[in-house]
Amino acid sequence: MDYVTGPPPAPALSLFQRMDDHQAAGRPAVRTGEAGGYWIFTDHDVILEGLQQPDLWSSSVIVPTESDPPYRWIPIMLDPPEHTKWRHLLGSYFSPGRTKAMKAGQHRLAVELIEGLRDQGECDFVRDFAQVFPSTIFLEIMGMPREQLGEFLRWEHMILHQNNDSDPDGSVRLAGMQAVQTYFAGLVAQRRANPDPHAQDVVSAAISWEIDGEPVSDADVLNCLLLLFMAGLDTVAGQSSYALLHLATHPADRARIVAEPALIPHAVEELLRAYPIVQTARKATRDAQFHGCPIRKGDMAAFPLSAAGRDEQAYPDARRVDLDRPTTRHLSFGGGPHRCLGSHLARQELAVLLQEWHRLIPDYELAELPLEHGGGVWGLESLPLRWAV
Repeated sequence: MDYVTGPPPAPALSLFQRMDDHQAAGRPAVRTGEAGGYWIFTDHDVILEGLQQPDLWSSSVIVPTESDPPYRWIPIMLDPPEHTKWRHLLGSYFSPGRTKAMKAGQHRLAVELIEGLRDQGECDFVRDFAQVFPSTIFLEIMGMPREQLGEFLRWEHMILHQNNDSDPDGSVRLAGMQAVQTYFAGLVAQRRANPDPHAQDVVSAAISWEIDGEPVSDADVLNCLLLLFMAGLDTVAGQSSYALLHLATHPADRARIVAEPALIPHAVEELLRAYPIVQTARKATRDAQFHGCPIRKGDMAAFPLSAAGRDEQAYPDARRVDLDRPTTRHLSFGGGPHRCLGSHLARQELAVLLQEWHRLIPDYELAELPLEHGGGVWGLESLPLRWAV
C-alpha cells in the first residue's frame, strides 16, 4: 500500500486493482511487512465495525506506517470524548442547511469555469477544474483570498502528494504543513486585531472558539485549520477526477448522465461507492481478538474505504459502476464517529459539477491515460480530456 510517501505515481486505477488483489488474497485481513508490519482489513463489514470502535482502534494515527506521527490533525486524529466536542464545534459550518444555501453560487462558479474552458476543446480536468472548483468554494467558507489559490495548492501538493523519490525523508511534507500553519497564524492574528462581528467564515469564528467554557489554544486552532485546509483542497478534487475518468471511458454511462440529469445525485453515490479515495488507519489501544486476527496493543492497521466499497460480498458486481443499482449505503465518507464532516458539501459539489459539465460539454474523451498518486487520499496527477468545438 502507498501511504503518505510511497512509490512514484502509477497508471490510473492501479491502486484500486492492488486493493482488489489484497481482498482476493485474504479475508477479513492481510498482513503486510511494510514499516514493521501492519494489518490491512479487506471486508466491508469488518472495516465498518473497526471504524465504529474507537475504544479498540484509536484515531491517534492517520497512516499505518507512522505509529507516532509528529503532528496532530484536529479533529481527525482525536478520539471521543475530545473528538465529540470538536465535532460539535465545527458541525454548523457544514450543516445541510448552510450547504444548500450555497448551491446557487456553486452552479454559477461551475458555469464560469467550464465556459472558460469549453472553446479550447481540451483541458487538464484536474488542474483546470477539479482543483479550482471545490477549492474556491472552500476558500469562501474559510475566509481566505481566492487570488492566493495557486500558492495554497502548492502547499497542499507538498503535504499530500509526495512519494519516496520526491520526499524520501518527509521533510517536504512537514515544510508544507509548517507553511500552512504559519499562514493561518498570521491570518488569525489579523482577525483578532480587526474583528468583524458580521463575518461568517471559519477563520473569523476560530479566534473565539471555546470548548468546555475554555478558549481553544492557538496550537489546536492551527492544527484544526490545517486539517480543514487539506480536506477542502484535496478530497472533492480527487473524487471528481475519478468520476470524470470513469465517464470519459464509459460512453454509455456518460450518455445516461447527459440524457437524464435527474439521475446525477444517484450517480454520485454509485461513483463514490465504486471509487473510494480515502484510506484511513487506526492504532490498537489494547490486546484483542478482532475477527480472528490476534491484535496486540500498539498494532497498526489500515481500514481502506476502497476495499469496503468494492467488496463483492457487500455489493453484487461491486467493481462495476451500475447507474441502475438500487440505492446502497457506502462507506466512502467513512463510518463511526469520524464520518466525514463535509459529506453534505462534497455530495452537493459533485452533483453540481457533473450537472453543469455535462450540460455544457456533453461529449468528451480521454486524451491519454493519466497517472495516480497514493497516500491517505488517492488522486489523479492529471486528467487530459478533449472534445469537439
